[in-house]
Amino acid sequence: MPSIEELRGDPRALARAASALERGDDELRLQLQQTLGHALTIGITGPPGAGKSTLCDQMIQALRAEGLRVAMIAVDPSSPFTGGALLGDRIRMQRHHADPGVFIRSMATRGWTGGLARATKDLVTLFDAAGFDVVIIETVGVGQSEVEIARLAQVTVVVLTPGAGDDVQSIKAGIMEIAQVFAINKADLPGADLLARNLHSEVPEVEIVPVIASEGKGVAELLAAIRKVKP
Repeated sequence: MPSIEELRGDPRALARAASALERGDDELRLQLQQTLGHALTIGITGPPGAGKSTLCDQMIQALRAEGLRVAMIAVDPSSPFTGGALLGDRIRMQRHHADPGVFIRSMATRGWTGGLARATKDLVTLFDAAGFDVVIIETVGVGQSEVEIARLAQVTVVVLTPGAGDDVQSIKAGIMEIAQVFAINKADLPGADLLARNLHSEVPEVEIVPVIASEGKGVAELLAAIRKVKP
């Protein structure tokens, strides 16, 4: 296993360690579990097409402006031909490519249910050990039973959009139950206020934050809500 200093200072060593964990390196996993970190782990989930990747991109930008080091795990569907990640969120986040304070890892689910990949938890431990302040996990887009992110993340953000069914009853029960913060993306579209009111009537204790991810609007408020849940 590379030293903690190597993990914190050498992106290539970090990438090799991540690959080893994905291959099931039990020795490395056990060694990392002995390292205590302090990273805030944020889960970003919600229906496909809700704008999760764009929102994650803007969150990274805002966190970096605070001087925080950010790691992101983007869990993508698997290619049926290669078994690799099908979408590759790193391509969408090129502006962070040269930033040494950002590390983005795309993972394929490889058939693993729950909206995550099997090694996701191990990678969170790795990035925590490597000294990242925040670890963001973006799921593939979940259904009713795919709520594993709630068991892994310290704060779970569910991203919804107006026009995808304003009736709260149409939203999967599992997603409603795991949300600690709701981000209503595309909040400038008709139906956003109605969606927020309906959510508030159903789950009044959950923070609801309107955002326009494509413009970066509401991201600061979203981070404040996340920190309110997990100070």
